[in-house]
Amino acid sequence: MRLLSNHIPGTVLLASWLEKNGFSRDLQQYYLKSGWLESYGIGTFKRPNENVKWTGALNSLQRQTELQVHVGGLTSISLQGLSHYVRMEKEPLYLFSPQYVKLPKWFLNQEWSNQIIHVKTKFLPANSALFEYSRDGLKLQLSSPERAILECLYLAPDRFDMMEGYQILEGLVNLRPKVLQELLENCRSIKVKRLFLFMASKARHQWLDFVDQTRIELGTGDRVIVKGGVYISKYKISLPKEITV
Repeated sequence: MRLLSNHIPGTVLLASWLEKNGFSRDLQQYYLKSGWLESYGIGTFKRPNENVKWTGALNSLQRQTELQVHVGGLTSISLQGLSHYVRMEKEPLYLFSPQYVKLPKWFLNQEWSNQIIHVKTKFLPANSALFEYSRDGLKLQLSSPERAILECLYLAPDRFDMMEGYQILEGLVNLRPKVLQELLENCRSIKVKRLFLFMASKARHQWLDFVDQTRIELGTGDRVIVKGGVYISKYKISLPKEITV
């Protein structure tokens, strides 16, 4: 019972994690029948009368499994108060992970108030520039602002508005050059790197002076990010006119 007494309210308990911590499957069923636990989906439980939000479920997923999944992109930006717009409760929840990661059914099958957008990608190293963020008394792994803006640009223009991406980046006056340097040198997306450097240069951020662009591989050839856009010869990209003026 010590494990249950240390339970964090609003989180779930995975059967596999309980078993690793000395609670056999038979004992779990005993707790279930006794009313100390309630089923929360296949292989998961919650405490009776507790309301589980996505924050609690994700906390359990990150803490009790080895899945590499974190809150990223616009969600991370918004949680840190760095978004250009005031966000509504119904905004999508952006989760990023390596390509091989599958979110469990118990998590996906819940009726969250936020749409889950799971982005599987290897354009950045899995564990680079993440940090521990506290919300509702829970700790979550989030992208740092430096990583989160790159994740936003990764989704542009098809899944994220490019103009909003620029407006967010324009407001990020305190990005850390050392963190950016590592991310950009290890970034596998030529589009993201060119787009980020163009936007940062246009915004005239002082921190860009401390990023060594000669160490960032920008590839060769043109990149048409939007058809019929304005061509930026320095970065060999075609962008919407409204961003270039």
